[in-house]
Amino acid sequence: MALPSLTPEQRQAALDKAAVARKKRAELKQSLKAGETRLSEVLELAKNDEIIAKLRVSALLESMPGIGTAKARAIMDRTNISPSRRVGGLGPHQAAALVKLFS
Repeated sequence: MALPSLTPEQRQAALDKAAVARKKRAELKQSLKAGETRLSEVLELAKNDEIIAKLRVSALLESMPGIGTAKARAIMDRTNISPSRRVGGLGPHQAAALVKLFS
């Protein structure tokens, strides 16, 4: 399937929207790393915010203090979460398991 051709205005609007999304996700990850936001709060926000819902679970976990790539992968394996899963796609049992691990 070919990509639709966009007018310069449509292209700029899409670029602006993507920049806003990246900035919001970066601020959220920084807030998690600083301990200002809890994982349970992020999972609640994702229910109503499409930008947060599209954040990969692995990126979310890696932004938490003391969690790197290896620990994030181990946590995802333990809670049966696919490496490609996004926060908005977590099932209720998966979300509950993550909250339990970090509470």
